[in-house]
Amino acid sequence: MTLLCSRLIRFLARDGRTYYGDALLPQGVSDIRAAKQARLITGDIFGSYTVTDQVADIRLLLSPLAPEHVRTVRCLGLNYEQHAREASMPIPTYPVLFYKPVTSLAGPTDPIPISRLAQEGQGLDYECELVAVIGKRCRDVSEDQALDYVLGYAVGNDVSHRDWQIKCGGGQWSLGKGFDGWAPFGPGIVSKDLIKDPQTLKISTRLNGKTVQESSTADMIFSVKKTIAFLSQGTTLLPGDVIFTGTPQGVGMGRKPQLWLKNGDVVEVELEKVGTCKNKVEFEASGPASKL
Repeated sequence: MTLLCSRLIRFLARDGRTYYGDALLPQGVSDIRAAKQARLITGDIFGSYTVTDQVADIRLLLSPLAPEHVRTVRCLGLNYEQHAREASMPIPTYPVLFYKPVTSLAGPTDPIPISRLAQEGQGLDYECELVAVIGKRCRDVSEDQALDYVLGYAVGNDVSHRDWQIKCGGGQWSLGKGFDGWAPFGPGIVSKDLIKDPQTLKISTRLNGKTVQESSTADMIFSVKKTIAFLSQGTTLLPGDVIFTGTPQGVGMGRKPQLWLKNGDVVEVELEKVGTCKNKVEFEASGPASKL
């Protein structure tokens, strides 16, 4: 490869084609959503690739990974100490793992579709999360080596429906978290070379412009390297595995009175050095597939 990609994006260009690219940002700006242009990338983003000198105009930022490049979507629950306390749950001894389907992934500006089933009951909620993307195959890695296998970091929203997650899920969380389009992430994937320590980042959520979550990844119970080391024990992690690493305090379920998302609400999740995903809640009359 001629250049290392610093801020990997997937985007619709003004020529109507979809590309991978390295986002170009104005000096002093770190939010990838501000990018207007990108250097095109050719080759395998998980292997041998080239960041070319060809620059294209960005029409729309898409989900950072094409569906065919995503292997699994793993998620952690109760991974911020203050969030566990607001949920009146004990601090977990081991990471609390659940999965979302690949079809839950969406882009940084896509609407959040609320199907007719998910409009039943109460509990439509937001969760800002640091997202780690695996870049190299690994198994049984140590904590000291874990970050070597990371492609980079994004921010995501683990959209949740608390009734379907807790009351109607039979003890399994995935039902209330796995609807189409309920894991918007992006706005790109920032290289681990730019984010040396993922445990020092500010993370927040704004709902209709008002800050409702504000914390630091330093409050994680299981750091990114601890998480990857644990998840790789006896289990192979593959390039394209996406890991949502949990949410801090301030979720709607934990507030008094509780705060649930409504049709038309705009949710912004932000991670320092990465940027912002801004998604509008849209109740559906029917259930189309998520837009990836």
